[in-house]
Amino acid sequence: MSDAAVTSERLAKAETLITLGKHQDAHALCVSELADRPDNPLAFYLLGVIANEHGAYAKGAELLGTALRGGDDPRAHAQLARALSHLHRPNEARAAAERALACGAKDAHTLDTIGVVLSRAGLHEAALQPFARAVALTPDNTSFQFNYAASLQFSGRFADAEAAYRRAYALDRNAFRALAAIPHLRKQTTTDNLVGELKHAFENTQDATHRLHLGHALAKTFEDFGQYEESLRWLHAAKDGVKHKALAAAARDQALFVAARRTIGSAAPTGGSDAVFVVGLPRTGTTLTERILTSHPEIKAAGELGDFGLLIKRAAKTASPFVLDPETFDAAAHLDLAPVGAAYLQGVAQRIGGGRFVDKMPLNALYAGLIHRALPDARIICLKRNPMDSCLSNYRQLLAGAGASSYDYTFDLETTAAYYAGFEALTAHWRAHLPADRYTEVHYEDLVADLETQARRLIDFVGVAWDPRCIAFHENAAPVATASSVQVRSPLYASAIGRWRRYGDALRPLREALERHGIAVQE
Repeated sequence: MSDAAVTSERLAKAETLITLGKHQDAHALCVSELADRPDNPLAFYLLGVIANEHGAYAKGAELLGTALRGGDDPRAHAQLARALSHLHRPNEARAAAERALACGAKDAHTLDTIGVVLSRAGLHEAALQPFARAVALTPDNTSFQFNYAASLQFSGRFADAEAAYRRAYALDRNAFRALAAIPHLRKQTTTDNLVGELKHAFENTQDATHRLHLGHALAKTFEDFGQYEESLRWLHAAKDGVKHKALAAAARDQALFVAARRTIGSAAPTGGSDAVFVVGLPRTGTTLTERILTSHPEIKAAGELGDFGLLIKRAAKTASPFVLDPETFDAAAHLDLAPVGAAYLQGVAQRIGGGRFVDKMPLNALYAGLIHRALPDARIICLKRNPMDSCLSNYRQLLAGAGASSYDYTFDLETTAAYYAGFEALTAHWRAHLPADRYTEVHYEDLVADLETQARRLIDFVGVAWDPRCIAFHENAAPVATASSVQVRSPLYASAIGRWRRYGDALRPLREALERHGIAVQE
């Protein structure tokens, strides 16, 4: 057997071991290969895959970059895209994913990896093609089916998404997240629902994450039935296994609010006139406001970007492992933030091109003081909502995505009320210290009561001419990767206002918690 054949056999075995999860043995074979052939790109590729599998994404990116110096391998480009995505370098990740497609990615795993990277970058329609190809090549892979279903949901293809979620669950009866996703796609009825399957799955798993998703799906189903106390009971049951996270987050969240208030300072001379930040607590109308604005032909949707917070973290150079923490706020309070603003705008331009855009990251509410210092011409629109409805909507929604751990407060009603009070105090600070032509607030109830008046006010605040398409936001076909992906594709409705009253005395603990934190609840 020739040396080349031995080498090929060695790396082929390493690749098989990786698929079996035997990374240590595979690593040893790759290292042995490089001792004989120090420039073998396949060995570097496999080492990069192993690094990615262990979450060592910086090392993975380095190894994969070395592999690609030996030639264009679509698998290496896709894995590099994966590493860059986890390193919060979305523009580079997108470029690597697109390069993988251009190089002729063929295998299902690589195509699925490309789809995941594009989805993480908010490019859900672009992700549909590689996901569909991955599913076609390997229709019995549960993970591929689930990823494809989620992308279909975000792209507004709800019937297709339901079919894909059902296929994923049929392939694996432990794919509880697929089962739990289905009730959120359309209203459940007493004659067409998944209550039996959901209850059986809930009772037969002790996994806290599975029970969280399944319990939320049951809560949504019983709310659709009009059985509100039963719905709330399922929410409590769903969160029981993760409630400790809310209690642990309570002090951290209040410290964040206090530190954020200390970030007001001198602003850069100019910059950011194209940037519109839509912020607020989740489920308070942020997605609706984004859709109103981006239905205007001169305003683009940039999605929910984590860019600004990441740039602040890099500029602050704090040692903490968290992007969002008091230490970083305190360090940023003393920095010249003009370079941060310039880098932020450059990143958005690379992603969506030039022109006016909306960044709808709710957590950017904490950065409002820093945003104004970095981009003094940017507009910040903060959404408000009735305290009971706001807290209930946060509690009844399973929030995920960027900064997901920042939503741990939603796992307990008491901590949800405390967070609402802290948020109210912070936004009162922004109202008092930020210019009125740069920071404004809009109430969800006012949007629903008089859509056109409020939409005109928002468009005027942003600084463009009125366009009637802004009140036909439900006709906007752009993807929506938030909990509102179903609602914003329908005309405006008022049924969510005063939703809390339907729960009667069952929500008394929430009302009492809000009042303890100084928030008055009006009947």
